[in-house]
Amino acid sequence: MLYAIETNRITKRFGGVAAVSNVSLSIPQGELFGLLGPNGAGKTTLINMLSTMTDPSDGGARVWGFDVVADAHLVRQSIGVVFQDITLDERLTGRENLEIHGRLYGLEGRVRRRRIEDLLALVDLTDRADSLVKTYSGGMLRRLQIARGFVHNPHILFLDEPTLGLDPQTRMHIWEYIKVLTEEEGVTIVLTTHYLEEADHLCDRVAIIDHGEIVAIDTPEALKSQLGGDVITLEVEDPADITRLRALCEGNGFERVVSRGSSAVSMAVRDGERKIPHALNLASGAGIPILSVSLHKPALDDVFLHHTGRTLRDKETGDTGNHGRSGTRPTRRR
Repeated sequence: MLYAIETNRITKRFGGVAAVSNVSLSIPQGELFGLLGPNGAGKTTLINMLSTMTDPSDGGARVWGFDVVADAHLVRQSIGVVFQDITLDERLTGRENLEIHGRLYGLEGRVRRRRIEDLLALVDLTDRADSLVKTYSGGMLRRLQIARGFVHNPHILFLDEPTLGLDPQTRMHIWEYIKVLTEEEGVTIVLTTHYLEEADHLCDRVAIIDHGEIVAIDTPEALKSQLGGDVITLEVEDPADITRLRALCEGNGFERVVSRGSSAVSMAVRDGERKIPHALNLASGAGIPILSVSLHKPALDDVFLHHTGRTLRDKETGDTGNHGRSGTRPTRRR
């Protein structure tokens, strides 16, 4: 198998803190690969090393067969990067932004113009191509920025939070453009995101990164199936009961019990409908009032919760809660 990206225990430290720690990945050519994790988990630092914007502290990586340190200039010729922050020139038109990018990469005039027209059509911006970028909506800016990343025919494209801050409908439209561009261009895409539904919808495989380490990696369906058939969530009336309810469930037949935020406990089970009465009886017998109970099939949010002890929403809001048995960092399941 031909790999677009291979890393060997790649590590990046800032001072004494490892932002990325001993990450080993092999991403085949043509794969749409997702990196899941909250802000600060190490996603962007890993992308920065793979795109030669910062050197590893230890370990190494090859991108399109080139070493990211020794062959940095060849790596840059092989990749495109779409940053989470908009980096377009709003004083120029959409077409002019693409034109400048094509010239910087040395595309010949006729080839460059044809390429720009094709990409404008692919991201549905032909009718606004000659409007100033400062008049574009947020969704249009994202689409143009993604198109710009494809102008020079990269072998690998890094998309760093490409839909950050967009409303759900616009995000879904961007997803479709990414899928079309991937199919049309045949490039390898590495997508960093903390929108779990985005990774589930788009990615061939995903890796969950937490505290700079890869804690799980597989296809979205395989990761979800590892949890079992169902997820039961019990919402308590008093957050102080979370620790007691969790210990009670763990000691009475429920093996995969985790706190969901500060007011609920979730457990991955098989035959969830049959297990709900048992869970409710345990709570009732211990005098723990339950506000609500829900049952659903595992989603990537449940996978993330299972491997890290917290949901992405918890991490983004800084909720610490009592997520692990010790009340600090949870025990990981490899």
